[in-house]
Amino acid sequence: MEQNERLEYLIEALLQESPQYKRVQLPGTDRFDLFRALMNVRPPLPVTEDFLRVQDDYLKEVNAERGITDLEDLTPVRGSLYLWQGDITTLKCDAIVNAANAQLLGCFRPLHSCIDNCIHTYAGVQLRLKCAELMEAQGHEEPTGQAKITPAYNLPSKYVLHTVGPIVDGVLTQAHCDLLTACYRSCLDLAAENGCGSVAFCAISTGVFGFPKEPAAEIAVQTVEAWLSEHSSKRKIIFTAFSDRSLEIYRRVLTGERDG
Repeated sequence: MEQNERLEYLIEALLQESPQYKRVQLPGTDRFDLFRALMNVRPPLPVTEDFLRVQDDYLKEVNAERGITDLEDLTPVRGSLYLWQGDITTLKCDAIVNAANAQLLGCFRPLHSCIDNCIHTYAGVQLRLKCAELMEAQGHEEPTGQAKITPAYNLPSKYVLHTVGPIVDGVLTQAHCDLLTACYRSCLDLAAENGCGSVAFCAISTGVFGFPKEPAAEIAVQTVEAWLSEHSSKRKIIFTAFSDRSLEIYRRVLTGERDG
């Protein structure tokens, strides 16, 4: 199958599962957007081996075309700490961190730009199925500050670490800061338990969860450095920034520079 044939096969299979979407009109005519939207709304239901084979072939080529950045090609800012600007779903390392919600099933909003949506889109339907399996076994929503680990499936990383950050709706409190600290420590503990020599962190909670970017970056760097020191670890840690502003904030924190 060529890529366009794979895409049409996947769209048709998804529409057969959910015929109520056959008449839904999306802005534009991008067939990948239709595929992604159908993936986003698909519940964690069983899937055929044929679908997985075609999906995996398709996503592996899509991810390769998007461009993959290998950690080995990056230069640390200091020690084993790295700063990188880009899409975390294109980063090749042992584990990437997903800023998840308490249901831990991914984002169900079609074409939403959050990291949770992007990770589930480019990993494939297996990721939501695995998350559903973990949550069914747990029997309750994921508490803030804890983390789960899954395979990364079609992403260039090996694993995804899913953590639920605190929601800041109003004044930032010490409780918010303590919970964000717990997110980073939980992810690092899980990474160590699973033999991950490198971990790429997104800026947990700083999107729709409303945690201010500057204190979040300070907590991230301080917590990671403290954990590495406590464990005498040389584990490679990548702080990823998507926007120019986030990149500058992390750069200042990591280099000790101040504004003005």
